[in-house]
Amino acid sequence: MPPWICATCGNHYPAADAPPAVCLICTDERQWVPPGGQRWTTLAELAANGHRADVREVEPGLLGIGTEPPFAIGQRSLLVRTADGNLLWDPSGFVDDAAISAAREAGGARFVTASHPHFYGAIAEWGRALGAEVLLPAADAGWLTAAAGGLQVRTWSDALSVLPGVTLIQCGGHFPGSAVVHWGPGAGGRGVLLSGDTIFVTPGEDRVTFVWSAPNRLPLPEAAVTGVAAAVRSYEFDRIYGGWWTPVLRSGAKQAVERSASRYIAHLRGEAQGASP
Repeated sequence: MPPWICATCGNHYPAADAPPAVCLICTDERQWVPPGGQRWTTLAELAANGHRADVREVEPGLLGIGTEPPFAIGQRSLLVRTADGNLLWDPSGFVDDAAISAAREAGGARFVTASHPHFYGAIAEWGRALGAEVLLPAADAGWLTAAAGGLQVRTWSDALSVLPGVTLIQCGGHFPGSAVVHWGPGAGGRGVLLSGDTIFVTPGEDRVTFVWSAPNRLPLPEAAVTGVAAAVRSYEFDRIYGGWWTPVLRSGAKQAVERSASRYIAHLRGEAQGASP
């Protein structure tokens, strides 16, 4: 039997005669259950409904693998390519043979991981298909809902250098284990963060924000925002790719994170004045 997939968040659950009663991810206050109730689907049903892989070269050394039309939360995967192997980041809930083939043609992946549990998606299918090790923050490993049979799973915390120039950084905030990838060679050597929504790029592509729950419009407390900014402060980066094709903070990203964190905290304290950042 194929895995059951939550139609709202895209996370996978073990194959069974019937799906679970509820999605554990969506019943948490950071996510949501549709007013009409829990809905489930399968990879076969999604393919029959027209979903397919959407593969794009994002920049040299960075391949995007998404879904067209978008499914569930709509994140797209990013494959970071190095001479010593690749890292697949933030897998979406839908995966097909074309997506797997694109990753294999780009060198496969030694590791698969994600920014936070909302984006675990098809992480188990990717791990098994590519023979990749699944890396999960120890603080969030309990949120993996997919069947773990046949997977190589390793937990980590704080920071983990996985490939030359590629480091996982635990930032906390949205989830205790919410993470980003620092890719030093990215942006022509100026450095890149892959942030999911741990550091949330805003539509104007000139600032970022920080959330406990995006769909439910719940903010983070000051200590959490301070912690996220501090976690990436020692790394050099000029660009941030969030969890979707757009928006992208294309330059000046490190300064934007510091500026945005200060502005956010000023609002929490009731000290913000005027409309300028």
